[in-house]
Amino acid sequence: MMKSVKIFLAAGAALLLASAPMMAHHSFAAEYDENKPVKVTGTVSKVEWKNPHIWWYVDSKDDSGKITTWGFSGGPPGMLIRRGITKDVLKLGDVITVSGFRAKDGSFNASGGTVVFAKDGRKVFTAGAEDAVPKN
Repeated sequence: MMKSVKIFLAAGAALLLASAPMMAHHSFAAEYDENKPVKVTGTVSKVEWKNPHIWWYVDSKDDSGKITTWGFSGGPPGMLIRRGITKDVLKLGDVITVSGFRAKDGSFNASGGTVVFAKDGRKVFTAGAEDAVPKN
């Protein structure tokens, strides 16, 4: 009987530990404001292809020449790969336009819903399944 209890407790502890990364994951609604759409054009300066979501950074220049670096969150790598979007799609130096929604904290972070490549007009949807879809 005591052995069964120990096995049950060990299994419960394993499940609790395995769920810890999921607890740290935030939903679209918790992070981004669907009422604050953004559209940023610039040059890809960094790409982080890792779980739970990919991130890429775009250097955008305003009319005065000032550069602002925007960080965009995309879907999980596995989901994007199943859509045919691999880590080679976003390359450093690519000029892109990203449509998404600004972070609720007002920082230069946003959800990255749609990416359009300046070079050939190709369009890819980079957001997760639960994310809001930009209207453009």
